This record gives sequence, C-alpha cells and structure tokens, in this order.
Amino acid sequence: TCAPHQELDGGAASADAHVPPGTDAGRPDAGPPAHCVPDGDGVVSRAEAPFGPGLAARYVVTGDVPGDTAGAGGRWDYGGALPGDHPFDVRTAALDGRWFADRFAGADYVAPLAEDRDLLGVFRVTSASLELLGVVSPLEGVGRTELRFEPAVRMLSFPLARGDRWTTETRVTGLAAGLAANFTERYEVEVDARGEVVMPYAPFDALRVRVTLTRTVGFTQTVTRQFLFVAECFGTVATVVSEANEAEIEFRRAAEIRRLGF
Repeated sequence: TCAPHQELDGGAASADAHVPPGTDAGRPDAGPPAHCVPDGDGVVSRAEAPFGPGLAARYVVTGDVPGDTAGAGGRWDYGGALPGDHPFDVRTAALDGRWFADRFAGADYVAPLAEDRDLLGVFRVTSASLELLGVVSPLEGVGRTELRFEPAVRMLSFPLARGDRWTTETRVTGLAAGLAANFTERYEVEVDARGEVVMPYAPFDALRVRVTLTRTVGFTQTVTRQFLFVAECFGTVATVVSEANEAEIEFRRAAEIRRLGF
C-alpha cells in the first residue's frame, strides 16, 4: 500500500517522505510521481521505476545458503528466515562533492553493489534505461578502485516487460584496489518470468530479470548468474546471486540472497 507523503513541522514535505518502503532509487526531475500506485499490468514503466539519488531501502541479506531459484507455479518464497540473515541498508546518493564526481559525465547517483564489499556502483538513469557507468571505492587513495565501463552496461530497460532481452559487451578499465585493470564483461539479460515473490516485507507481483555475467581476464573466464525481481513502484525487491561458474540456469545454492525487509 502506498501511503500519502507526510508533512514536517511547518508544512515542508520531507525529501524522502513520499518514498514507498522498499524503493531503492528515484529521480526527482525525471522519476515517478510522488504517489506511485502499481497498476498490475505486468509492465514496469519509467513512471513506475524509482531509481535515482536520495532514496533508501532496508533489505535482509545472507550468503552461502540454499536458494532454489526455480520457484513453484510462478511463485518464489523468500519470506522466511535464512541462516545468517542480517539487515543491509541501501542508500543512493548524488555524486556531488565525491572524489570521482568529475570522472563520470552524466552520472546520476551511486549505490552500494554488495553487502560484503566496500564498493559503489555509478549509475545513470534515463527515460529508457538504467545504466551502470563504473565501479568506485568510497575513498580516494593509493589502493582506490576506479573502473569505467565502455560502453555503459544497460541493466534495465523501460518499459520493462516479460520477454524483453538484450546484451551488453563492455570493456572495463582503470584501477582495482590500486592495480591496473583491463578486461571485458558480457551481460546477457532476459526478463524471463512474472509471478509472486514473497519478501519479509510483503509479497509482490514482480518481473524476474535473469542476468548472466561473463568476465574475461586474459584467457580466464568467470560466469556469474543473477536474478533480479522488479516490482512496479518499488524497484528491485529481491536479488539472488549464484556462486562463481554455476553451470545451471536455475541454481539451488546462492552466494547472496537479498530481499526487501523492515
């Protein structure tokens, strides 16, 4: 249920008071309206896709656990407690004042990529897509990470609907923990299902986005599989990531399971 935004003392609306719980992004000048109500048509339009700076969500995250991705009858149940569960707050922020702000032209915001790594993804959001421009460390220094993707990686397209698919092949260059990096990545993305995904927060009608990432460093390839569950007005409500070089599309053990919580 999307509640009306709250007013602060004096009548000034809080900058994030209108954000539905679970929103993981949103752009004031081009994003969804302040009061977004899912229409249940199975298509995530740009107006129903909250991505941008200044928003937050609390997830429950754990790793190295059973996590059958196949589901049953179009339903994926990640609502129960899992071993190692703990909260993970995701906050998006503008680049203003950060050490890398002038190095990613057109970027809109940064957000943590994973709970167990101190790295930020640099994102651009347009009327047609959500794109990953690079990966950086929060602090500058000798051991910093500053990776650029050329071209940018298209993570989501709008409107997003079942059956959509696309591929991005990109070259990654820069520094990784202070060391020179130069390798390629291939992202194969398909919106392969729609159904109910159960979160600790609530059940959602969501699209399942399957991402297969192939990283090639020299003569070595590493394949990582990932499922994103994207719901109207809430964005990404769950993420399930495989172990490295998982052979099966539908896997039974996850390196990370992240789902919307309290």
